[in-house]
Amino acid sequence: MAVAIGSLALTTNFLDMIGNEDRSTAGQNRSVIEQINSLKREDERLYNILAIDVWALAKTMDEYQPGFWAAFMQNREKALKRFLAEMMKNKPADTKRPPFLR
Repeated sequence: MAVAIGSLALTTNFLDMIGNEDRSTAGQNRSVIEQINSLKREDERLYNILAIDVWALAKTMDEYQPGFWAAFMQNREKALKRFLAEMMKNKPADTKRPPFLR
């Protein structure tokens, strides 16, 4: 208990030493972090909405043209493999890492 009270007094003294400018900067930093977190949540929400839209479109098309979903998934797999190959080709070689981790 004495340690907590001592650290509380130390914290209070430290905060007293910080000027108003530092406090406003901390408030601005907190505001920026909150905005970044909000943007991350909105980005994730948009990603989920787009995934549902794509699924709904493919499901609807599968009802009108049987086999559409299977063809869609095959094309998606090919596109993913092509994307990963392109990323690996453009990735700079890190000579410090072992070959199996590059």
